[in-house]
Amino acid sequence: MTRKELIEQTRRLIAEGERLDLQPSLPALRTWLQVSDQMLSSAWGSMDRYHLAWLSVGRSNAIRGRAMTDEEEQAYVRDVAAQKTAALRMSLRAIEEQHMPFLGETPDERPAGS
Repeated sequence: MTRKELIEQTRRLIAEGERLDLQPSLPALRTWLQVSDQMLSSAWGSMDRYHLAWLSVGRSNAIRGRAMTDEEEQAYVRDVAAQKTAALRMSLRAIEEQHMPFLGETPDERPAGS
C-alpha cells in the first residue's frame, strides 16, 4: 500500500466514523470496526490483547443479560465510533504529518527527508 492510499483510506474511515455519530447503527458500526481494524493492522501490525484492553474500544457498558434499549445502543455506537475515530486520526497524523514508516512501505514511497 502506498502512503497516498493509506491516507485516503484513513480519511474515508474517519468520515464514516463521523457519520456513525450522526446516524448510529450497530450493524454499520460492526462493519466499520472490521474494515478499520483490518486497515490499521495491515499498516501498523496487529494489536495484542493488552493494547486492546487498554483502549477498551467496543466494550459495552450495558447490563449483561439484557438487550440494550435504543437509546443505549445509539450511545454505545457513538462512544465506540468516537474512540475508534480518535485512533484513526492519530494514525493519519503519524502518516501525514510525522511521516512515520508503516508496514510494507518502500523507501521511495516516503516523502523526502523522512
